[in-house]
Formats: sequence, structure tokens, C-alpha cells
Amino acid sequence: MRRPDAGAAPGLLGAAGLLATAHSIAAQQEPSGAIPWFAPTAGVPGHVDAWNHIEAAMALTVAGLTEPARRAYEWLRTVQRPDGSWPAKWVLGEITEAGGESNHAAYVAVGVWHELLVTGDTEFAERMWPTVRRAIDYVLGLQRARGEIIWIRQPDGGLGDHALLTGCSSIYQSLRCAVALGEYLGDPQPDWELAADQLGHVVACHQEAFADKTRFSMDWYYPVLCGPVRGPAASLRLAGGWETFIVDGLGCRCVSDQPWVTGAETCELVIALHAVGDPRAPELFRAMQHLRHADGSYWTGYQFATDRHFPGDRSTYTAAAVILAADVLTGATPGATIFQEIDGIPLGPCAPADPVACGCEPSPVPGTVGSLG
Repeated sequence: MRRPDAGAAPGLLGAAGLLATAHSIAAQQEPSGAIPWFAPTAGVPGHVDAWNHIEAAMALTVAGLTEPARRAYEWLRTVQRPDGSWPAKWVLGEITEAGGESNHAAYVAVGVWHELLVTGDTEFAERMWPTVRRAIDYVLGLQRARGEIIWIRQPDGGLGDHALLTGCSSIYQSLRCAVALGEYLGDPQPDWELAADQLGHVVACHQEAFADKTRFSMDWYYPVLCGPVRGPAASLRLAGGWETFIVDGLGCRCVSDQPWVTGAETCELVIALHAVGDPRAPELFRAMQHLRHADGSYWTGYQFATDRHFPGDRSTYTAAAVILAADVLTGATPGATIFQEIDGIPLGPCAPADPVACGCEPSPVPGTVGSLG
């Protein structure tokens, strides 16, 4: 189901280049199947978290490296905790941060749905379905009545005191993938769909529900990338942050007040732009190629005020974002549509499942809402 030239397009990234990038990810995979952020740098080993691990597995699948991708998913399945979560961080197989982050847990649904789209392997999806169910149940246990989802449950059971816009945007896409997966496997989860609608509405319409992280570019584009904000609202949102975060010829800043562009953020923005039909996506993808290393890996970022790579590592999640962006731009695999539609239904704005909970009422116009405030 994957074209042999996946990712290949004039001026973007050829098939051989994409494969070299995928091999740079696989080279960092630990014997367990876990994929750390980066190779040991100055004697410091890279850490593992479920969210970036899954993104790396998705990229391996796009490139046709099915065996390491499947080892990555099998590791994830075997280390899931009984409550459905994963620790926030491992280093060399040892848990160093035990709290369970909600967006980390949810993202397994995106990975499994993506793997199913690309490979058509129903047996794999069936094997992973109990893992997805436990993960989504864990996540929805952190959802507040208004719709936002708290970012973490600590080891002692205590909840974090806020929700994150980037994390909740990602969870919205994860819930949509989980709903589609349940339908595909004959185990529908209508409550998950209602939860996704409520969450998507809060992301799109209630900035007050989230901690202020507006200096980070991810909070700017993630509501567009993951689907809650589309159409004219997406164009307005992207236009509003463009001058703040984009450095011509280099890419997207990680944070607004630092002279630092990062490859992963740039490529995720590329995907968001493509999802809403913005023609600037290919040029932005070309602009970040200055981060490419000769072996196909990618430097995490570039500090343009001092003309040096910062931080001084080449990260698997950056390489993964490059591969996923290349796939989206070229449409090389069926997984390339995962940021535009889920199971044939376009991502986009949704009415709240419970308008009273967030202070909104349904609008007379289908598919939109009107605020009471």
C-alpha cells in the first residue's frame, strides 16, 4: 500500500534521502524496541517518552521499515501500566519521571490507526486494541466537565492543576482516531466521540481553559494541525502568529522570544499548512533542510544569533517529523491523510456535546456554535 517513492518530490526529499532519515531513527532504537530522543550526547543518554516514540514509529512505517516499527509498538504494549498510562520518561529502560501525561497516553490511537491505514494489517490493530482502550479510558478520566483534559496524573494519584492547549489539541486527534478504530474493529465507543466533540470545541473556542503557553509556537499551530481549528479561523490563527514565529529561509521558532528555529516544529507547521490548503507548506519544508546531516539525520535546531546548532543533538523526533511532513506533501501513503480526515470524516470545528458545561449554546448554523459570553 506504500509507494516505493514515498516522500519523493522534486525539491522536497527524494526516496533515498527519506530512507536514510528513517534508518537514522532505527539506528537509535534500543534492544527493547524503545526509541529515545537522541543518541548519547556528551555521555548523556537520550530519554524516551511515549508521544515521541510513537511519532518515530509512524515515520518508520511510512519509510517501509515495518520490523522496527512493530517492535516499537510491541514495546509500548508491554510496558503500559494497568491504569492505561505510560511513565512520562525513561532513560536506558529505567523510569525517571513516573507521572502519566494525558497526551502521551492518547497518542497510541493515532499510531495504531496510522499503522492500519498504511499496512492494512487488521491483526495488528486487533492486538493493539486493548492497549488503545485502556489508554483512552485513562485519558478521559482526566477530562473536566467543560471539556479540557488535565495534562498529568502524578504517581500518588494527584492531578495536575491545568490543561495544555497543545496537549489537548493532540488528544482531540487521538480521540477521533480511537473512535474510528473502534468502529473498524466492531467495538464502537460513542462516549469517546462525545468527549472528542466537547474537547475540540474547548480547544477552538475557550482559550481561558488552558495554561498560558503562548510564547511556544506549538500552542500557535497545534489547534490547526490536529483539527479543532480549520477553515477561516485556521487562516486567521496562522496569519496572526506568522511574523512572530517564522524566520524567512530558516523555519519556525520554538519560542517567540528566542533566536532559535527547530525542525520538528517547522515540519509540524508544514503539515498544518497543507491541511488547510496553504501554499506556503512546500517552501517552508525546503527552508528547514539546512538542519539535515550528511547521514540523513536532522539537527534538532539552529540558534541563528550565534550560528550554531542548538541543542547539540540530532533527534529522532525531528527526523520523524520530516518523514511525516514529506509523506503529507506527496500523498505517498494512505497515512498521509491522517491530519486531514479520520475514517473519511474531515477534521474540523465541532459543536460542544454539552453546551451548558462551557457556557455556549448551539448556533443556528450547523457545525458552529455561539458563545453566551
